[in-house]
Amino acid sequence: MTAELSRVSALASRHTALGSGLEDWNGMGTAWTYNSDPNDEHDAVREAAGLFDMSPLKKVYVRGADAAKAVDHVITRDMTIIYPGKSAYGAILTERGTVSDDAIIANNDGNEWLLCHGSGGSMERLQESVEGLNVDLELDDDLHNVAVQGPKALALLDAHTPMDLAALQYFHHQASEIFGHACRISRTGYSGERGYEILAGSAVIGDIWDNLLGHGEQHGVMPCSFTALDKVRIEAALLFYGYDMTDDHTPWETGLGFTVARNKGDFRGKDALFAAEGKERFLRAGIVADHSDALAGGEKLMLEGEDVGVVNSPCWSRRMNKSLALCHVRPDAATPGTRLEAVGDDFSCTASVEAIPFYDRRKSRVRA
Repeated sequence: MTAELSRVSALASRHTALGSGLEDWNGMGTAWTYNSDPNDEHDAVREAAGLFDMSPLKKVYVRGADAAKAVDHVITRDMTIIYPGKSAYGAILTERGTVSDDAIIANNDGNEWLLCHGSGGSMERLQESVEGLNVDLELDDDLHNVAVQGPKALALLDAHTPMDLAALQYFHHQASEIFGHACRISRTGYSGERGYEILAGSAVIGDIWDNLLGHGEQHGVMPCSFTALDKVRIEAALLFYGYDMTDDHTPWETGLGFTVARNKGDFRGKDALFAAEGKERFLRAGIVADHSDALAGGEKLMLEGEDVGVVNSPCWSRRMNKSLALCHVRPDAATPGTRLEAVGDDFSCTASVEAIPFYDRRKSRVRA
């Protein structure tokens, strides 16, 4: 990797045509906004389908005789039970048992795994985990990723791929074709809706994007910005590294305890992780603020004049007509129904702790 923004999406010209300024995320120009209203984009994801260019995620191939051993050491999930065609989401830890990153690792079969991650330290931790092993790592910036998220995603894709897409289970993936182009389709996403991610090379991803919009536009499908992505992922209480978790936080504190396989063998940070269990300084929580817009982020959360938490990821949800936020809150103040005050530099309002996810609490839509 070289300097910032040395990573370029093959879809960049399409984003600029839609009004994006290609702001930086993870070293790649990213569509944080379009000319369209992000609230309308939000509606498209919930009612039809939204297209997101997730190519800024870094894709790392892990290959070799010891690849399975390496991926099992680098993540909190038990990768020994992740068979070919399946993937797992988990935390990547430091030696201190704190969160260095989060990632999805897919078993591609034939001693090949694919790790997808954001802006945290996955690559560095992976390089440490492969030391002394028979493993090759390849960061593949040519591999692009378009996410199709929403209730019409299945019908849109299924008509243009030879695979039985309806049979593809949650967190499973398969090599196939879409619009005649080789790709891998994964039933994953970051929206709280049933959705898919299409991984394909830079030479064909533009045609795939154009065909998806061409066939989907009449059904309400539209390109969606990261501003809309923030809205849907906050409603679904999905975490964003650097905001909702950092390497100062443990999985127990950030709601990632479910990714920890208690009976697996050795993995980085294991002893420190379990030593920290039960000593949480705060818990992940959601609040609904008594405010007509999104909070700014970073506000202190006060209970009877005492600082008990902080706002990490705020958004305004037009669909829910609520000001939502994901927060860290002291355990004794994290019970739903607790009344707090959100205090910023020149602003304050009351807020209530609410059960999360805010949207589809049983996750019936994403798992449908």
